[in-house]
Amino acid sequence: MNCDACKASQATVFLTQIVDGKMQKVNLCEACSKEKGVTDPTGFALADLLLGLGAAQEMERGGTVQKCPTCGFSQADFKKTGRLGCGACYQTFSEGLATLLKGMHKGTEHIGKIPARALQSIQRDSQVRTLQRDLRKAVAAEDYESAARLRDQLKQF
Repeated sequence: MNCDACKASQATVFLTQIVDGKMQKVNLCEACSKEKGVTDPTGFALADLLLGLGAAQEMERGGTVQKCPTCGFSQADFKKTGRLGCGACYQTFSEGLATLLKGMHKGTEHIGKIPARALQSIQRDSQVRTLQRDLRKAVAAEDYESAARLRDQLKQF
């Protein structure tokens, strides 16, 4: 089996990743695996291996080196460590990160988990705010029948 990077040498390093039930395999020869930092954890090109060879280059614009104004972190630092330097890095590298994050995760926004009791409270508060907003609109439009119905619904909460 030939190396996926150079297409010439015999592959000796085999990496497998399962994302959303789909298996992706990367086969590398000894030289390419060392070049990609697979054998050296500090040089491991996480973005390349998670998203396919060459994916981290999406973060680079026209070959220019972009650095975070707050911490001085660069795209090369991200490629090497798989981490960003500070919170400002997300804004600085936002163009390339959106594509990378969509590939690694289900989306670009963290939703997280909410306890069941808290979820009920949040949904209730959202319904109340919606009813209050609709009530204000109905009163402003002088639709008093709708306003009375909305007022009665608000009293039930």
